[in-house]
Amino acid sequence: MVIVLKKDITSEQKNKLTGLLEEKQFKLNEICGAEKTIIAAVGRLSVDLKDLELQDGVESVIPISKPYKMASREFKTEDTIVEVPNNRNQIIKVGGKRIIAIAGPCAVESREQMMAIAQSVQSSGAVMLQGGAYKPRTSPYSFQGLGEEGLKYLKEAGDKYGLPVVTEVVATENIPVMEKYGVDVYQVGARNMQNFELLKKLGKLGKPVILKRGISATLEEWLMSAEYLLSSGTENIILCERGIRTYEKATRNTLDLSAVPVLRSMTHLPVIVDPSHALGIRDKIPPMALASIAAGADGVIVEVHNNPSRALSDGPQSLLPEQFEKVMRDIEAISPVMGKSIPHIQSVKNLASDSKNSSTKNNTVSEKIQCAYCGKRGAYAEQAIGRYFDGSAVAVSMNSFREAFQSVIDGKVDFAMIPIENSLAGSVYDNYDNLTRFPDVTISGAIHMRIQHSLLGVKGATIDDIKKVYSHPQGFLQCSKLLAEHSSWTKIDAASTATAAQFVSENGDKENAAIASVVNAGYYNMEVIRESIEDDPRDYTRFVIISNKKDALPSATMSPNKASFMFCVKNEAGALCDCLGIFQKNALNLTRLESRPVFGEPWKYWFYVDAELTEIIKDRETYMADVLDQLKEKAEQIRLLGVYSEENLTI
Repeated sequence: MVIVLKKDITSEQKNKLTGLLEEKQFKLNEICGAEKTIIAAVGRLSVDLKDLELQDGVESVIPISKPYKMASREFKTEDTIVEVPNNRNQIIKVGGKRIIAIAGPCAVESREQMMAIAQSVQSSGAVMLQGGAYKPRTSPYSFQGLGEEGLKYLKEAGDKYGLPVVTEVVATENIPVMEKYGVDVYQVGARNMQNFELLKKLGKLGKPVILKRGISATLEEWLMSAEYLLSSGTENIILCERGIRTYEKATRNTLDLSAVPVLRSMTHLPVIVDPSHALGIRDKIPPMALASIAAGADGVIVEVHNNPSRALSDGPQSLLPEQFEKVMRDIEAISPVMGKSIPHIQSVKNLASDSKNSSTKNNTVSEKIQCAYCGKRGAYAEQAIGRYFDGSAVAVSMNSFREAFQSVIDGKVDFAMIPIENSLAGSVYDNYDNLTRFPDVTISGAIHMRIQHSLLGVKGATIDDIKKVYSHPQGFLQCSKLLAEHSSWTKIDAASTATAAQFVSENGDKENAAIASVVNAGYYNMEVIRESIEDDPRDYTRFVIISNKKDALPSATMSPNKASFMFCVKNEAGALCDCLGIFQKNALNLTRLESRPVFGEPWKYWFYVDAELTEIIKDRETYMADVLDQLKEKAEQIRLLGVYSEENLTI
């Protein structure tokens, strides 16, 4: 069972509770979360649950019927996110709305081999490096690995390319030397899935563990093995489906992809797939890697070798570097369909210096920060960057909003300037959805900026020449009156207003025009056919500045006055009303309430909320954390997007 403790429980009350449970011969494991503290009590039910709920300091008691307790969805309803830091100040997160790739050779063979493969897989999109230093082989005459020397080569290669390292632990006596060389993730192979003494020792390390499914194990047996790790002390477990033994001999094993969606309802632990060991045939691995992602896996682990024909272990199932690159490109292509994002390792040249992040937006810095935006030179977002950062940031053009979000996540830029709503055209829904697709972004700031549209054409063009007009969809909505007067014009969407202006200029046809800022006329040598064509002069766009780090703008010129978050309500009458009542109770003025569909869950919605923070609130982050705690009692999922300052640049 799970015992949820009250926030104000005293040490005396907790000792009394644990003493009672120990008398009843329960095995206890206390877990202190960010919001709640719970005690997992495992043993025969020899106490009345109602008596436990009446104990001082106990908030609730949740019985768990499954034989696997701590691994079950009953124990933890939200998905576990396993965090693995690298040496470039990044946290690689496994689970949730992310897809990760782990790649490398089956066995570490030499320093040169590991350096070459690490460089290749990192450039293709892998975020962790695998390689076996100790190899459990069916034949005692097969290559057994380089041992300690192999660990040295693996870690050196991983550190050089910013990749946390994954390697298999085959026996308890290997653990001390693996700790010595700083192994980041310990892998338990299929043969050791039920090596319970090994699992207990690994659990005590508290390090992330990839637990592979045994060759003939049921899902319940697999989760019972995970229970050994959880009950021994570690919370960071990644399940790995790697194929099971059936009567079919066409492949090495049979990849059980049905396990992925089934496990989603059984456990909160992240699930990845190893198609290499399941198939054993090189050209069959790429389609099954993609199928794994389509089935809902949180990532894949594949074997890659730069010369498979000479590999000392599992050469026939190792992908060539170019094959792995193709797989990653395909996974990138399908990730939006799955509503997920793909993290990448930050390049050394793009590592943000501490001095850069600690500078204020009004100071001149030796190395300018970089802020991405969607569109070409002259886009309104580029103008917003110039105004917000007062010239201390370099504006970096991106082809899409998604690319801007991804660049922030990958550390290629420090920030991105993202339009979120317009006073005339309403919400930019694509970016509300991007906020759900990219769970690692934070809103660091926001501004309002006045938008003034012009109709631009090539030199010498007049309004009578126009037959086609190009702009961002928001531009069309904001200039609907002019377009209604010229209903014969064909409207063609562009990635941004500036992109539209550039295209019209380069095309050189007088029949084409663009709705964009007047500054684009100078950039692209265009004719200003008509100015101020927006429907209403009170045309403002709200931009948010996103980053991948909390407190990315610690020295803003004004204290935080806004908080944004997202939540899903329970499917029951009055659920939204109950949540909104919490804002009233805490005297928070909601300036925006927007709903968006939850990806893959029909008729379920995210609610996006902006709330004003008044001067009477002193410790604003603590205050908002308390509000979110109250919301968690009423809502299913909560995500704080940011506590930040919002400025109004309406001139």
